[in-house]
Amino acid sequence: MNTEERYAEFPPPPSLAPWVKVVWTYACPEPSDTVQRIAPDGCPELILDVGSPYEEEGPNGVWRLQPPALFAGQMTRPIAIRPVGPVELVAVRFHPDGARDWLGASLSTATDQRLTMVERLRGVVAPVGDPEAQARAMTDRLEALRVEQGWSLDPTVRAEVEAMMADDPAPDRSPSEQRALQRRFLDRVGVSPRMLRSVMRFRRVFDHALEPSDESSGWLEAGLGAGYFDQPQMARDFRRFLGCTATEWAREQVELARAIASQTYKPAPPHLA
Repeated sequence: MNTEERYAEFPPPPSLAPWVKVVWTYACPEPSDTVQRIAPDGCPELILDVGSPYEEEGPNGVWRLQPPALFAGQMTRPIAIRPVGPVELVAVRFHPDGARDWLGASLSTATDQRLTMVERLRGVVAPVGDPEAQARAMTDRLEALRVEQGWSLDPTVRAEVEAMMADDPAPDRSPSEQRALQRRFLDRVGVSPRMLRSVMRFRRVFDHALEPSDESSGWLEAGLGAGYFDQPQMARDFRRFLGCTATEWAREQVELARAIASQTYKPAPPHLA
């Protein structure tokens, strides 16, 4: 039995690429009992546990087991999870505006929520120990739904999301135009344009920090590269989106939390056949 930790990413087939950013798999047969902090990354996700689901800490401090299949909407605050057994999962990371038709409801209804998807993923067979087959099982289900439901995108929202990902400045808009865009964002993305920009800037810190370390100088350099003006500004977002300082996170985080942070914006391998 393979006891090594494993993380892998697979791009979706071209037919799903407008909606799905990447499919990723993770396994850790012998996880530690460390509490892991997961930060917002601007992308809703559909997750199927092949192994044991994680426990998640609720706002009252009580730990509850997550459902074995869940949809995680946009996050505006961190979550804390911990493993309870051998971990193996496959997840679909949607584009920020890509999950509206999958969910079948405004994305604002899922913001900061983990919704059970056990019934909707019933019958999806994700073979243990086979990351590529796990990824294909998920994309096969989504492709069937895309064809059946006729998924679409809002071109205005997509153009704004792409501008944010390119770190282009927001154009000047009248108050009425801004309100209209915000309504469309709440429906298609689940958060306001301003919030999504903040999340994307924060996530770019980890792209610039090639290997998160305990050194504050390294984090400061990464923050400046991500677009922060100074260390206090970045420190406020670490508290906001992770609930700790950068050096505290680097010392504490292992396994899934670190894998996600270091891989989210990395280039993906070739398309699944």
